[in-house]
Amino acid sequence: MKEHLMFVYRGVITNENSVPLLMLLEKEMENSEFGFVGRKRLFMFVLESLQNVSRHSVQKKHADMSIVVYSKTANGYTVTTGNVLPSNKIADLKSKLDEINNLQTDEIRNVYRQMLTTAEFSTKGGAGLGLIEMAKKTGNKLDYDFVPLDDEFSYFVLSKTVNSVGVGIHFGGEEKTFQGKEITQIERLMAENNIYLIWSGHISTEVEKEVLSFTEMRLAETDVELNLRKRVFRILVEILENVGKYSPGKEAEEQFGMPVAMIRFDDNVFSLTTGNLVQNENVVHLRSKIDDINKYDKVGLKELFRNSLSGQTIKTDSTGNMGLIDMARKSGSKLEYDFEQINELYSYFTLTVKVEAD
Repeated sequence: MKEHLMFVYRGVITNENSVPLLMLLEKEMENSEFGFVGRKRLFMFVLESLQNVSRHSVQKKHADMSIVVYSKTANGYTVTTGNVLPSNKIADLKSKLDEINNLQTDEIRNVYRQMLTTAEFSTKGGAGLGLIEMAKKTGNKLDYDFVPLDDEFSYFVLSKTVNSVGVGIHFGGEEKTFQGKEITQIERLMAENNIYLIWSGHISTEVEKEVLSFTEMRLAETDVELNLRKRVFRILVEILENVGKYSPGKEAEEQFGMPVAMIRFDDNVFSLTTGNLVQNENVVHLRSKIDDINKYDKVGLKELFRNSLSGQTIKTDSTGNMGLIDMARKSGSKLEYDFEQINELYSYFTLTVKVEAD
């Protein structure tokens, strides 16, 4: 919340999984105050940024350290990427970025046209085409930083904030200098806890679909066996729907605690975690539901689910315990949960489901 994070992904970035990453941001922005121009400019910047990471993450042993961060502040949306590169490439890349940042808006367009038509460029046109295209599309300077990792490698952080009318906001010069340290800290935190995806924000139907789409694409790119991938995906559907079921509404969430969805993978075990605000009056009943479900073994859960299913009618408003039962049944593990009271009205409910190979 302090960093206003909305979405963080840590892992290998490919041309294939870049598509749902883009769509996730687009769906989130559809319900914002952003106009068409603002959305288009930021969308195109993200496209170039993801391609830049995919293209330059040549060090395979460090490819899974790449990171994509979306955040939303009063100023607008910020997109930040990070990836490892050899430290001996920093001087050349920094020179290119500084060349771009010294250009005026009209000069950026002219240099871009020149770069498209000739293989040799002037001093001002010496920057990489992908980088200058990012600057052209956001109409402003690029924020960047290089954070040393060791004697051989550094972490390259590239960021851009665009306001609701599509104008880029730059944090260099007279304003505070942009620093990438916070991004490397997030990357390190995710690595230490085996987290590869975090969503923090209102989970609408559209956003839920894109989170699922991205997860499905990313799972397909792993060497995890098919049956485990299917179970993870099905349980993720249930656990995200469970968040929406107890949501007290956007206003309460923004004031007291935003929903969170997180995926961890460690030693062939997926841990799916959600956090969301619930009304205190529902806590005792919800706690009782989960405790009852956790008493059953695999056979008992199957029978419990069948009985719950048979109790549903076309006029039934609620599916009762079915979602929670199904999560326990499909995962083969106990449901881990906690309630942290926020105030007299609300508590923050966290739920974790662990899924491992049969």
